Amino acid sequence: MRPLLQAEQAVLGAVLLDPDQLDHLGWLEPEHFHRPAHQALFAALRHLRSQGQPVLAADGTVPLAWVNDAVTEAGKHLPGVTSVYAHVLVSACPRPAHAPVYGRMVLEGAIHRTVTEHAVRLHQTARDDAIRGEVDTTLHHADVLAAVLEDLARRWGTEPRPAAPPPALAHARPAPTEAPEVADNERLLLATLTEQPSGMDEVVDWLRPGDFADRAHGELYRCLGALHHRGEPVDQVTLLWEAQRRGLLADGTVTGEEITAICQGIGPGSAQWLGEEVVRSALLRTAAASAQTLRDLASTDALAPGPLINHALAALVVLDDIRQRWTTATGSLSPTPARDEPPAAGPPPAQVRAARARSTPPAPTPGAPAKPPAVPPVRPPSRSHA
Repeated sequence: MRPLLQAEQAVLGAVLLDPDQLDHLGWLEPEHFHRPAHQALFAALRHLRSQGQPVLAADGTVPLAWVNDAVTEAGKHLPGVTSVYAHVLVSACPRPAHAPVYGRMVLEGAIHRTVTEHAVRLHQTARDDAIRGEVDTTLHHADVLAAVLEDLARRWGTEPRPAAPPPALAHARPAPTEAPEVADNERLLLATLTEQPSGMDEVVDWLRPGDFADRAHGELYRCLGALHHRGEPVDQVTLLWEAQRRGLLADGTVTGEEITAICQGIGPGSAQWLGEEVVRSALLRTAAASAQTLRDLASTDALAPGPLINHALAALVVLDDIRQRWTTATGSLSPTPARDEPPAAGPPPAQVRAARARSTPPAPTPGAPAKPPAVPPVRPPSRSHA
């Protein structure tokens, strides 16, 4: 018999033997039980207790009617619950006074199960949105999952603090297979930025090399960002030379023929629209990967609820970063500084933006105070791209 099943039987048996134990289980809900019969019985016991039952005998013992009434009440919602099984529950309880401990075991199982259910839903939604070309449903389920994790943390009695899991718990998963149009959009974006380098100004603030599904495409985008950052000419020859300087030809990341094929592909398109498509695919890919990580963590029975919740929140933090950049790409533009403001010290803004295209933001320093989250701009109604 699984430990979780024994814990569920023990807590119900404890309440049947000592109804006062319900006073110590106010944080436990019927839906936290895995078996439907256990859910119905616990709900029935709580209902009867709220009605003033049981009335103890003169010697302080619990009357047999407490068990029979609980079975009858549970049978109204779930047929098949019998008095025989209720007595099995009584015999499964070693110590009625240990009911709060048994209840925490039940809650722990519910936390693992809940994380798994929401992770599966998020993963499936991300796959569906990839087919529909949308992201709103995926982001909604990510928000729901984050709220559920915070609620579970409060029930468990811990503070929700994102924490990356140790390597022993970080299960490696193969990258999901991307649709052919994802690679096509990436190649067309690179061709567009090579043919029309000014398009880099449209995407440099929010598009990162890691957003590309194909690592070679991400590295070529990094090369284009470096050329743009240094103010050097951008064309097929300079891109090939930059790729060679970065060792991409030597280590086999990309070949000269592949660079030529990309640069001589279909005519240029809209860098803004193509960049949005790359980020959208990256967002859905990240959501699916985060959901897989959560499923792996929740399947680890040895992982306590507190670390499980914190590791799950950390997996969603990765999604928050790309979500903010998606909002920037598709939302309103950043406000323009007032004309009478003196220019800010440091590199020109265009140079700073170009540098972002060839590097990822540095990881926050451990222990440093977290910055307040930026308020995402309101996204205008969806528009069609010619």
